[in-house]
Amino acid sequence: MRKVIVTEFLTLDGVYEDSTPWQQGYSPEDGPFKHDELFESGGLLLGRLTYQGFAAYWPTASGTGAFGERMNSLPKFVVTTTLGSLEWNATALEGDVGAAVRALKQQDGQNLLVYGSGTLVQTLLRLGLVDELRLMVYPLVLGSGKRLFADGDRLALNLTSSRNLGSGVLLLTYESATGS
Repeated sequence: MRKVIVTEFLTLDGVYEDSTPWQQGYSPEDGPFKHDELFESGGLLLGRLTYQGFAAYWPTASGTGAFGERMNSLPKFVVTTTLGSLEWNATALEGDVGAAVRALKQQDGQNLLVYGSGTLVQTLLRLGLVDELRLMVYPLVLGSGKRLFADGDRLALNLTSSRNLGSGVLLLTYESATGS
């Protein structure tokens, strides 16, 4: 049975949206971590916005080496209700998201990796479908923005590991305290 593993860039106050501007000025040593997690995955599970951003960049990115080749070759499973057709080795997951993800988890193969895709991640967390939550926490408080954990959400987690990635960025890895 496959696991769903989520990796999310986050500020100290839980903001995840549009990370590029607030990540500038930080140089975490996350290359080996990002490489390993991609190569340990058998597919990407993405929300529509993340898929569109990735699909616009990765197929034509140059100088990305084995990482780019792996990113392009992995199957992508995209949760969308608005995209009519998908490219870039992608399949749309339509209808009941929970049922579709449960079916993917039942398949043989390596784990499914979720990059970004905050709205999808919120849904997966509420449905208890996230097996591992990896938060790259940046030492920054924005005070406003879309937060990963919404008001009223309650989620019991167990910290399984923590790692300093440099520049004040911490990688915190959690599992559900109640199981998934």
